[in-house]
Amino acid sequence: MSLNASDLNIVKVSADQLLNNVLNTVYLVGGMLAVIVIIVAGYFYVTSSGNATTVEKAKNAILYSVIGLVIILLAFVVTWFVIGRFQ
Repeated sequence: MSLNASDLNIVKVSADQLLNNVLNTVYLVGGMLAVIVIIVAGYFYVTSSGNATTVEKAKNAILYSVIGLVIILLAFVVTWFVIGRFQ
């Protein structure tokens, strides 16, 4: 007895659809991580009690997370534009 993909109800996905799905997943996970880091850094900023090193670390974490979000957004726009050109 041989099994076919259609017998198992496995969906066939083209390479460009697979790439699009993988990239969207990476963008989603990266964005979620950046937002979580912003929330945690905000908590550390609020609870720093005026400790200069903790305040500086929290500010840097927030800054770098926002920069990361901007880079993720730009990467999403670029890949959306490029993939849209070839479909």
